[in-house]
Amino acid sequence: MKLLTVVIPCYNSQNYMQKCINSVLPGGEDLEVLIINDGSTDNTGVIADFYASRYPSIVKVIHQKNKGHGGAINTGIKNAKGIYFKVVDSDDWIDSKALLQIINKLQQLRQDRIFIDMLVSNYIYDKQGVTRKAVMNYEKILPKNRIFSWNEAGHFRKGKYLLMHSIIYKTSVLHECGLQLPEHTFYVDNLFVYLPLPYIKTMYYLSVDFYHYYIGRDDQSINEKVMIERIDQQIKVNKLMIELVDLKKLKNQKTRRYMFNYLEIITMVTAVLLIRSGEEGNFYKRKAFWKYIKGNDLWLYLKLRFGVMGMALNLPGKIGRKITVKIYTLSRYIYGFN
Repeated sequence: MKLLTVVIPCYNSQNYMQKCINSVLPGGEDLEVLIINDGSTDNTGVIADFYASRYPSIVKVIHQKNKGHGGAINTGIKNAKGIYFKVVDSDDWIDSKALLQIINKLQQLRQDRIFIDMLVSNYIYDKQGVTRKAVMNYEKILPKNRIFSWNEAGHFRKGKYLLMHSIIYKTSVLHECGLQLPEHTFYVDNLFVYLPLPYIKTMYYLSVDFYHYYIGRDDQSINEKVMIERIDQQIKVNKLMIELVDLKKLKNQKTRRYMFNYLEIITMVTAVLLIRSGEEGNFYKRKAFWKYIKGNDLWLYLKLRFGVMGMALNLPGKIGRKITVKIYTLSRYIYGFN
């Protein structure tokens, strides 16, 4: 059995996917690299097949009709043979030295017959045109170089959360929680890092700068203009986060607190983007969104809507909306979310 499956979802990725693939290959025979060609219409499939022919014991290609990012990850989960599971987007890449350190640690644990549920590492905001890259680490939050549980985790401040870039899951955890991401939907990475968390009992934090998260394409889903255009998909993912996990039922307080804080950030981003669009129709969607939360879970609605962040980012009237946008903009600058 392979130690680690690395899934690379690709859709029309011919211009950058080789950098991504080349960055994971130094992991060698411990890796299974699954390139998911998600219905590409350019040379993505040809490039993927080249790597599979050159590295037949490491690289496998799955060609499928287009299902979106979530559909590609679902295919990866279904076909993964590795003990652990990592998603690397085709426009991102990883540090090969850090990869070897992670593999060595997972090998050591396996030799001791220890299989952690989640490994956490650092990621880098690799923003185009910026010389000094921002590194997101968890050194003041998580114990280093040992196995720990949620009860030993510290406080995650606003804007510093576990993202898809920083997480390696044990593959069996993804099967246990029944993770199935929606197809043809953006922002499913929020579901990927949220839904399995109640099943995570053991963790290990290795403070290496592993994942390079590229920021710079105008069409990227995190671009605020693009997010506003795709606001219905943001709302869809936000609703699924609410529907699929009943936070009140989580027994571990640290897990519940962390997941609530993460959900709160996603919900506030949704609510504020509906304001920032400036479209009257989105103001109605915002009201309907809060009404949905209230009808689905009154306890959650009261905590979200009348918490400090909910009050600050949902001021009434035109003046209130302007103040809300300014608070949101300042919060983005200070905490770095969205």
